[in-house]
Amino acid sequence: MNHNPQWINSAIRKIEADFQRSADTHLIKLELPCLEGIDIYLKDESTHPTGSLKHRLARSLFLYALCNGWIGQDTTVIESSSGSTAVSEAYFARLLGLPFVAVVPRKTAQKKIEQIEFYGGRAHFVDSTSEIYAESRRLAKELNGHYMDQFTFAERATDWRGNNNIANSIFEQMQLEEHPIPSWIVMSPGTGGTSATIGRYIRYQMHQTKLCVVDPENSVFHDYFKTRDLSLTSTVGSRIEGIGRPRVEPSFIPDVVDEMRTIADAASIATVHWLEKLLGRKAGASTGTNLYGVLQLACEMKARGEKGSIVTLLCDSGERYLDTYFNEQWVTDNIGDISAYLSQLESFEKTGSL
Repeated sequence: MNHNPQWINSAIRKIEADFQRSADTHLIKLELPCLEGIDIYLKDESTHPTGSLKHRLARSLFLYALCNGWIGQDTTVIESSSGSTAVSEAYFARLLGLPFVAVVPRKTAQKKIEQIEFYGGRAHFVDSTSEIYAESRRLAKELNGHYMDQFTFAERATDWRGNNNIANSIFEQMQLEEHPIPSWIVMSPGTGGTSATIGRYIRYQMHQTKLCVVDPENSVFHDYFKTRDLSLTSTVGSRIEGIGRPRVEPSFIPDVVDEMRTIADAASIATVHWLEKLLGRKAGASTGTNLYGVLQLACEMKARGEKGSIVTLLCDSGERYLDTYFNEQWVTDNIGDISAYLSQLESFEKTGSL
C-alpha cells in the first residue's frame, strides 16, 4: 500500500504525544499480615485512559501497523476481541480519525460494547468466540480495511527489551522495595503477548525472577504448555472474559514461561470479591485468576520458609462487569457456587495457607 507519508508521520506523532501525556500505572502493595516476609503487589492497569492493560497493546499494535505501512488515512481498522482490546483500539482509531469495527462474541459485557461505541467504533457480533478470526478477515476484505489481529501480532509489536514496556516498568517501580527483584511475576494469557514480553525481559535482564502463567478453565494454553500440540482446540469458550482461548494463539510463547497453572473459574470470581474488601473497589475477573495464582505461590513459599515478593496485574476495573461477575444471580447461573472459595480466602487471611 502507498500511503501518504505526511499522514503517517502525523499519526505516529499523535500516538506518541498521547503516550507522553500519560503517567505510568500504580504498583499497589497488598497488606497481608498472614504472609510475613512475602510481599504481594498489583500493577493497576485499570488506570489507563481506556481502563485496562490492553491500552498498552493497542498503542503498540497501531504503531506497528503504521510503521509497516498497513494503515493509511482512509483505512478501516478491524479487530477480533473479547472486548478490552477493542475498546482501546477504538480510542486510538478515533485519535487518528479512522473508522473502527470490533468483531466480538455476543456474550461480551455490555459496558465494553458501550465503550467501543463511545470512542466511535462499532461492534460486529458473532455467536461463538471461535468465529471471530474468520469473520474479521472477511470484514477486512469486504471493507478494504486492515485486520489488526492482536492474537498474531501482540508478541512482536511490543519492544520486549525495554522502552517502558510493562516488565521494564515493574522492575523500575520495585527498586526501593524490601525485595526489589520479584521471586515470581504472575500473568494470565489472552493473546499471550504480555507473558511473552515479561518472560523475554526477565531473561534479557538476567533476573532470577520466574514467570508463572495462570489459565482459566476451558482454555487450551496450559495443555499446550504441557504437550506443545499446536492443534489443540476447545469447543467451549472461557468464562473469564479477556483471558483463555479456544485455540493456541501465535503470540503465546511457552518457552519463556517457567510454570503454568489452571485456576478454577469459581476461585477467580471469589478472589475478586475478596479483593474488593482489601482495596475498596472492584476488579475484573482476570485479576482474580492472577491473584489466586499469586496466593497459591505465596503460601507455598511460606511453607518452605522463603521470603520475597510476587507481582501480578490488576487488568481492568470490575465496574465493567456489574451485570456479570458482580451480579449474584449471574454468578450462580453461569459459574456456580463460589462460597467454598470465599471461605477458603477468609481462612487464608488468618492462617496464610490455602
